[in-house]
Amino acid sequence: MIVKSLKLKNYRNYDLLNLEFDAVTNIFYGDNAQGKTNILEAVYMTGTTKSHRGTKDRDLIRFGEEEAHIETVVEKKGVPFKIDMHLKKNSPKGIAINKIPIRKASELFGVINIVFFSPEDLNIIKDGPSERRRFIDLELSQLDKVYLSDLSNYNRIVNQRNKLLKDIYDKQDLYETLDVWDMQLVTYGNRIIERRKKFIEQINDIVGGIHEKLSGGRESLNLSYESGVKEDSFEHALLKNRERDIRMKSTSVGPHRDDICFICDDLDIRKFGSQGQQRTAALSLKLAEIELVKQEIKDTPILLLDDVLSELDKHRQNYLLDSIRDIQTLITCTGLDDFVNHRFSINKILHVEQGHVVADVRPQDDIFLQK
Repeated sequence: MIVKSLKLKNYRNYDLLNLEFDAVTNIFYGDNAQGKTNILEAVYMTGTTKSHRGTKDRDLIRFGEEEAHIETVVEKKGVPFKIDMHLKKNSPKGIAINKIPIRKASELFGVINIVFFSPEDLNIIKDGPSERRRFIDLELSQLDKVYLSDLSNYNRIVNQRNKLLKDIYDKQDLYETLDVWDMQLVTYGNRIIERRKKFIEQINDIVGGIHEKLSGGRESLNLSYESGVKEDSFEHALLKNRERDIRMKSTSVGPHRDDICFICDDLDIRKFGSQGQQRTAALSLKLAEIELVKQEIKDTPILLLDDVLSELDKHRQNYLLDSIRDIQTLITCTGLDDFVNHRFSINKILHVEQGHVVADVRPQDDIFLQK
């Protein structure tokens, strides 16, 4: 699976941009705040419909303009897909695949499989549970359309139940209607918990070997899914916490409160791990994610590396670069030194400056010789 080209119009700081990518390594370099990450964000948008930064559509449109356009051409197992996305300030985005409009954004998931790796991902262990749930949901939504549907329904029902809990506080006659919402919540919630557990088990089978190599054989890493409800007891937990939920006007139990547990040599590194342990575990997790996606789709995902190398020491840099040689990778960085030192194969180099992208036509050997 590869991204062949990207066209942007009035997107972020780009007026017009037309890029063609190499099938392996593409490096975007330049100073900070020039628009490098915006290119990766646009590719990510066409695979997931959302910005990895959580930005609203209206804020992605170039200042002074009313709409933006992203066009991406990808090739999946020899079959081309053209994805068009129109972003508008005051109406929902429009999406078409091969010029055929889609009715739901969820129809886009799975057309492209993308793994995004940014410096913020290195903090996933020390950050709160919501970031770890987001990691699961983003990946499973690309891999499993049934999970995406269940998650969408579950989130909708949680929101409606929470609204009902607020209304019950003033209107006690609505109390009986909670049973209807709880039944639906249990149905979708149990499916989500079961699928997440399987996903973490699959990741855990891969992550141990990666972490052992990254830590030089000094550490072992085990992941497990940490649910607030025991198996087949979600319904009981909702009933038990009902009065509390009414007082708090919020649903206190369910997969929207769950977490991933990271155990390194019998130590819960979420609470007691050093920063070095946490960052190594985060890198192991990302590399395991790439490997799992390969296994699931029988193809390679597209890897977006946003200025990650600057956050890693030499050993971790080398391991990461060695691990991605067979994957199409779009990399942003402020300079080429890390790649030169590693003698990493660079297929296409592009310099980004103030919303303009220019190809660096120097042969790779010249870059190495300059060093």
